[in-house]
Amino acid sequence: MEGESGSVNITQGREVLPTNVKPLHYDLKLEPNFKDFTFEGTVSIELEIKEASTEISVNTLEINIKDTKLEHCGKTLTPVSHNYNEDTQTDKFAFGEELPAGSKATLTIKYVGQLNDKMAGFYRSSYVENGVTKYMATTQMEPTDARRAAPCFDQPDLKSTWTVTLIADKELTCLSNMDVKDEKDVGNGKKSVTFNKTPLMSTYLLAFIVGDLRYKETNAFRLPIRVYATPGNEQYADFSLDIAARTLAFYEKEFGVDYPLPKMDMVAIPDFSAGAMENWGLVTYRIVDLLYDPKTASVDRKQRIAEVVQHELAHQWFGNLVTMDFWEGLWLNEGFATWMSWYSMNEFYPNWKVWENYVVDNLAAALNLDGLRSSHPIEVPVKRVAEINQIFDSISYAKGSSILRMVSKYLGEDVFMKGVKAYLKKHAYGNTKTTDLWAALSEASGKNVEEAMATWTKKIGYPVVTVTENGNKLHLKQNRYLKTADVKPEEDETLWPIFVGLRTKGGINEDISFNTREFAIEVENPDFFKINADQSAVYRTLYSPERLKKLGEAAKSGLLSVEDRAGLLGDAGALATSGYQKTSALLDLVAGFKQEKSYVVWAEIASRIGSIKGTWMFAPQEERTALRQFQRELMSPLAHQLGWVFTETDDELTQQLKSLAFSGAGLNGDPKVIEAALAMFKKFAEGDLDAIHPNLRGTVYGIALENGENQGEKEWDVVYDAFKNGRNNDEKNVALRWLGRSKNPENIKKTLALTLSSEVKDQDIYQPISGVRSHREGSEALWAWFKENYDLLIKKLPPGLSMLGSVVSMCTSNFTSNEQALEVHDFFKDKDTKGFDRALAQSMDTIAAKASWLSRDKEDVQNWLKVNGYLNNDYQNKL
Repeated sequence: MEGESGSVNITQGREVLPTNVKPLHYDLKLEPNFKDFTFEGTVSIELEIKEASTEISVNTLEINIKDTKLEHCGKTLTPVSHNYNEDTQTDKFAFGEELPAGSKATLTIKYVGQLNDKMAGFYRSSYVENGVTKYMATTQMEPTDARRAAPCFDQPDLKSTWTVTLIADKELTCLSNMDVKDEKDVGNGKKSVTFNKTPLMSTYLLAFIVGDLRYKETNAFRLPIRVYATPGNEQYADFSLDIAARTLAFYEKEFGVDYPLPKMDMVAIPDFSAGAMENWGLVTYRIVDLLYDPKTASVDRKQRIAEVVQHELAHQWFGNLVTMDFWEGLWLNEGFATWMSWYSMNEFYPNWKVWENYVVDNLAAALNLDGLRSSHPIEVPVKRVAEINQIFDSISYAKGSSILRMVSKYLGEDVFMKGVKAYLKKHAYGNTKTTDLWAALSEASGKNVEEAMATWTKKIGYPVVTVTENGNKLHLKQNRYLKTADVKPEEDETLWPIFVGLRTKGGINEDISFNTREFAIEVENPDFFKINADQSAVYRTLYSPERLKKLGEAAKSGLLSVEDRAGLLGDAGALATSGYQKTSALLDLVAGFKQEKSYVVWAEIASRIGSIKGTWMFAPQEERTALRQFQRELMSPLAHQLGWVFTETDDELTQQLKSLAFSGAGLNGDPKVIEAALAMFKKFAEGDLDAIHPNLRGTVYGIALENGENQGEKEWDVVYDAFKNGRNNDEKNVALRWLGRSKNPENIKKTLALTLSSEVKDQDIYQPISGVRSHREGSEALWAWFKENYDLLIKKLPPGLSMLGSVVSMCTSNFTSNEQALEVHDFFKDKDTKGFDRALAQSMDTIAAKASWLSRDKEDVQNWLKVNGYLNNDYQNKL
């Protein structure tokens, strides 16, 4: 069915609650029990009766209801029947008399819930202190797990106010979205803590925490900001506190709307499924994404913390104050918070040059996933609960933010922010659709933003723009891009509005755009031009081989920006993957960048070679060795020139470039780098914990595990000890991520066994897997392990958690042949893939893309490697 704007009616078929009643206010009282991991709850919900009714339905999940009553017009009613629908996660109560429209009622439910270990709803998180396991109770409600904590109307559009009371041992800290209203002694060593009433908000933003916590506070903002952590860890809060204070002040100025709550608490949680969660006034984080130890953390870790904190604080306005109407609008939350975090990082840390890095980070992630047939539109119709978690992906976050970056460049950042201000003021405490944002931006700019942008959010995928030249005339043609290179006619019907962004020696012309299949433009001097200047728009550009060579030369002569150089490589890589260009042309282009100075461009070079090596993972050893040699010869001169000693005068980008060069050379067999890494590792193994610089720690572990005797047999024990006894979570995580780099079969077995042991938290299951899947031997062992432990993995990572999809993808997507794809398909054909079906389909697409790339270009790559001296001329392909 088509709506007015020509898009599918995305509300049709949604599983939502009946509209006969509307919640106005919740009064919630909870008491967690750390002995049997349950909690007792009482919730009183003030309701407005919208339609005459005898029934009321609320969402619940894994809750045992003990007592229910309804107060209405001075009478107390009890349900005459009570039914639970497991599929829709709803409790339906029928009452003996009709509730007239326009009246008010209060539904009170007493219940017992599970303080579960699923990192969802009201759950328990554990940590070890002085050898003793201790617990805290915390929450993760987004997207649909508030119903695990309390019977509620668990939809983003059903906003209401909340008053929360927590009952806990006197010595424990109790936190919620708001500040404390009062605290009472209730006997038996317990206290009752009641918090002030919240503003109107969605259920997924509700939060409360009970635990033994310590805090640091800053008064650098007009309201108190605190960082809470388990005892002893609060000392690492300074960086986050400083960022938070500056960010809240900056956002108030940029948005023209004051942060509306009385405080901001940020809490480091030992068990946490995502990176962080923007609960209004009580933001929760993985420990490593909030706490920063300058002595042990890498520059990448520092930047990650800055990004995550600024992302979550952007949500306090975009998402919390103004909320999407339903989950297909998730991108409004996540795309904007992502864009805003980069915008503010650029303001605070101009020397980080984050918008250059954006091209190889968020834009690359968006283009990578959206080049698959199994991608989805930014505004994706979601009907069922199991579908919602699966859209917290690179489309909602990275493509969403890339679209906003494109709009902000199209309108100008000042005009864009003017529209955002108007949008936030108009819709404060309400719910919106994408069209509301476009309307605000249109009003601010005088341009029809919806007409320009609707296709980008409502349609799947993006185009490749082919450039053909005739003198000074350029002919541009757009077609749907697919990584698998098998676009069907019916998949190539969308015509996207294309912002040409023409760069010439005279500058950038931002005024050219078209939304037809083909378009012609003229350039004054055809000697030099590039379209999609600074990679501002979301498409790939296909040039002729001759033009690609010329652009490679232009890159060396300074005519292209960092974003342009990285984008040129990114496009060439994607177009080789999908058969638009030969891989040999990509290798030629990459080989011409030996003199490059930018970290961002080198990161893209490493990514492009990594993509080729990943596709050739199961190719004969000689070819894999040849590709390693190519990367080594490309990156070793840079590593030797920069060195691997870090000084106080090194800025962040210099540190990152040194680290990348060290890694690219050492992990591909450079003898000098290996020698240096093994010397550092030896000192570290002998007890000098600072022998390895934090920026190099993971690479040094990897080099030692690859080059140690018997493929790192003993070195594995040293890295395992670093995981067990690291000085903080960041150090432990680095060790855990790199353990799997050893190809020793026993070490692979030990790493995979560790993954499912009590030593690795469920939130970190993917970390050891990421090391194991970095090589052929590990990838094969990983798939066997996955099949053997499938039932246990499903139990540990329920389908409701997006982590399950990530693990499925990591264990399958490394394969490169149709035979391997068939094996994966056969394994899952009789399995219930609810909750990860999208991730599995994307894995299958990824394998198919690599298989077709290999069959198309394996001889082309062999010939290139021979011509350039990396393979013997008499080498014959053994595939």
